[in-house]
Amino acid sequence: MFEADPTHYQTSSLLSTCCDGIASVYLGRHLPSGSMVAIKKFNLDNSKEEENLIQREIIVTRQLQHPNVLAYHTAFVTGLEVCVVSPLMGFGSCQSLLAEHFVDGLPELAIAHIVRDVLQGLEYIHRKGYIHRAVRASHILVSACGRACLSGLRYACHIVENGRWQRSIHSFPHSSARNLNWLSPEMLEQNIHGYNEKSDVYSVGVTLCELANGVVPFADMPTTLMLIEKVRGCAPLLFDCTTLPLYEDLEPGQNVQNASTSNVQYKAMQQRRFSEASHQLAELCLQREPTLRPSAGQLLAHSFFKQCKRSGATMAELLHPALPFSDARGDAQGSDDLASILVADKLAEMELEPDQWDF
Repeated sequence: MFEADPTHYQTSSLLSTCCDGIASVYLGRHLPSGSMVAIKKFNLDNSKEEENLIQREIIVTRQLQHPNVLAYHTAFVTGLEVCVVSPLMGFGSCQSLLAEHFVDGLPELAIAHIVRDVLQGLEYIHRKGYIHRAVRASHILVSACGRACLSGLRYACHIVENGRWQRSIHSFPHSSARNLNWLSPEMLEQNIHGYNEKSDVYSVGVTLCELANGVVPFADMPTTLMLIEKVRGCAPLLFDCTTLPLYEDLEPGQNVQNASTSNVQYKAMQQRRFSEASHQLAELCLQREPTLRPSAGQLLAHSFFKQCKRSGATMAELLHPALPFSDARGDAQGSDDLASILVADKLAEMELEPDQWDF
């Protein structure tokens, strides 16, 4: 359906920049079908050192097909740019949701839906013989209907070699500096024992804390000290009225778990309470020894996710005031000004000011 022909796509508003500025994501439209899409453009002049990563991300992603793994419709080269076409994810990334709407962290029920989807995607990726190696909030995109999808497969590695499943591998991902806070202790140690897909489960635990606390664990800790603390078994926590007493010696506004928080954020953390199941899930994921961590599939049976079935709330309700950016269809497709069309449609539908799109 989606052809590798640049003339079949109309590009409009810039949605975000990513990959340390070497790529930009634009709102676009597939002209033959009228479908709204996202178009990620890599400038080859600015990304010569990461050409292999870009190529690998496209190849690996095109091999995977799962509702919770971001799909790539097609990819093509135009001029000095590599363009990748993917579905438009209405709510953008979890990182942008935290930065723009949920500085104190997402609601627990929203986290449960997102982490469940992430684990389903990870279980599939692991069954296909890959380790993701970059699970983090910025690599989790949420569609307008509330489905979370994993992206960021440029760092993925294959655990199958010569047709045999390896019990562990030892390769360390290049250009991994931006992912260090989420990586497991065994990956950072780079010892003779290596690591396996359980390293992704540790990253899920760090991401769970990121989504709940609104800040990246270890964010304000010097890199060397962070590596040492992780290897020693220091793990992040979900911050609420049950865990903050562990940090009573800190003044409001100072570092909490080595991540800066404002006085308002600190007070919000003191007044909330996460379920016991959420604390247990984080603890399971963040076990120092990988053999003690459940697999992604095993974690899906955890009691934390029972609330997803019990609650009738939609993700649109849970993520309010963030607004999804849905497909626009009908008469609007005939106009040339795509950005104006979509803004007008959203205002007419919701009678609200347009939100900033970022993913």
